[in-house]
Amino acid sequence: QVQLAESGGGLVQAGGSLRLSCAASGRTFTTFALGWFRQAPGKEREFVATITYSGRTTYYADSVKGRFTISRDNAKSTVYLQMNSLKPEDTAVYYCAARNFYASTRGTEYDYWGQGTQVTVSS
Repeated sequence: QVQLAESGGGLVQAGGSLRLSCAASGRTFTTFALGWFRQAPGKEREFVATITYSGRTTYYADSVKGRFTISRDNAKSTVYLQMNSLKPEDTAVYYCAARNFYASTRGTEYDYWGQGTQVTVSS
């Protein structure tokens, strides 16, 4: 089993920045690919970013490319999502997720999920 705990959400003005963190515990962190997903009220969950178990490769949704950066610190068993130039449409609950080895943009392919952290961007 893997436990994931997100933190770092909050209220920010449009154009501002936030950094989300997701701390993992329970199994060897370095064997997991990690992803960030988000869900806005009344909308389906959507992919945001993912990073491979090695950290060498990342993928982003087109809507966040160039503004968000996913990274991982294996020594701290933590994955981060640096969010810059935030827009009101980025408002959502953000979830981190883990799966064995290979990154995926599909939420259904992830085995472990955190509880989520709220990000609200005001205009």
